[in-house]
Amino acid sequence: MTKPIEGFSKLTKEDKINWIAQHYTQHPKETIAVLKQYWNEDDKLQNLHDEFIENTITNFYLPLGIAPNFLINNKLYAIPMAIEESSVVAAASKAAKFWQTRGGFKTTVLGTEKVGQVHFMYQGDIEKLTKFFKHVRPRLISSVAPIVKNMEKRGGGIKNIELRDKTSELDNYFQLHCTFETLDAMGANFINSCLEGFAQCLKEEAQQYGPFSDGEKDIEIVMSILSNYIPNCVVRAEVSCPVSDLKGHHGITTEDFAKKMVRAVNIAKVEPYRAVTHNKGIMNGIDAVVLATGNDFRAVEAGAHAYASKDGRYTSLTHASIENGIFRFWIEIPMALGTVGGLTRLHPLVKLALEILQNPSAKELMQIIAVAGLAQNFGAVRSLVTTGIQQGHMKMHLLNILNQLGATEDEKLSLVDYFKRHTASHSAVVEAFEELRNKR
Repeated sequence: MTKPIEGFSKLTKEDKINWIAQHYTQHPKETIAVLKQYWNEDDKLQNLHDEFIENTITNFYLPLGIAPNFLINNKLYAIPMAIEESSVVAAASKAAKFWQTRGGFKTTVLGTEKVGQVHFMYQGDIEKLTKFFKHVRPRLISSVAPIVKNMEKRGGGIKNIELRDKTSELDNYFQLHCTFETLDAMGANFINSCLEGFAQCLKEEAQQYGPFSDGEKDIEIVMSILSNYIPNCVVRAEVSCPVSDLKGHHGITTEDFAKKMVRAVNIAKVEPYRAVTHNKGIMNGIDAVVLATGNDFRAVEAGAHAYASKDGRYTSLTHASIENGIFRFWIEIPMALGTVGGLTRLHPLVKLALEILQNPSAKELMQIIAVAGLAQNFGAVRSLVTTGIQQGHMKMHLLNILNQLGATEDEKLSLVDYFKRHTASHSAVVEAFEELRNKR
């Protein structure tokens, strides 16, 4: 049995690798070789990557692809996508090309308000707390003036601070619900610094507040942290065209195709089991661009799924309708992003991805990424209501299967050509591969 290790973080990278290889893998030499195979030859670049996180032993690569031909508000984009899943980039590209000749994507930022909260416990008179908050609110704001100064110069800062009584849900629980504008920064560090300043000021001022009794002075700060639920930091993206323009869908009439698309989205609205997978498809497109641009895809995911539940049940993030002969397909989704700070200035590929996107502001990036999600969803739903999802997906997955089987380049060419005319499934690919190899 392997024993716990003390001081792992203090080991050199070589020693970390040797330890993990010796204690947790069956073939230590091969493990070490694989880990070192993914190091950058450029020591400066490798050191940069090593310092992004703790206890680094190597780099974990994801493919970076490009989905071209996105016409967004009459401006053409090629969108970088970092993702390991087959068919995502292809589906996004196909949807972009389809809508490029039908007016493209239209987007609007509906709000950019970020949220943070100071959670605290108070056991005294609520009327006194309310009066205390009115008294202390200006002091809360002035207490973080040095932190807010530069953000205010750029047009951002603190938007509001509210006292919220949550005692009906948890005994003695109150919060300062705070909203912020962080412009082109995602703003996590800024918001958390402000919240911790508010918390300290709140506690100190309570100790000096005359109307409080001795027990009431002891406000207990539980925690101060931003929220990834941002229902007022929302972007809308949509496409529309006459139903008669929805041509080229495997022999289905334009009217039937439009009805099938609307019906499929409506099923995702009322059936949570379908809605989760439906929204996962949206996030395939969104996460890939969030990751490529150095943003926090976990925060975006959490906020999106919370938003999908905002009305009391989990439902589709996209919508579709047919009105007066016009087919419309749209999404509204919350998104906290940054184009300055964090990895945007450090990671060379992140900087390049933002350059490819023509160095967007945070608002522009919100719109681009929402479009990627909408395009991905359109492509997925279109496949589901026409050929089925597996036909396209398995053809894209074909090379992965052939690589697992150890196919040569000639064998890959032959089998890719073969499956242009035949249905691809894992068993069918294995059978065709073995037959081809046996013949040779």
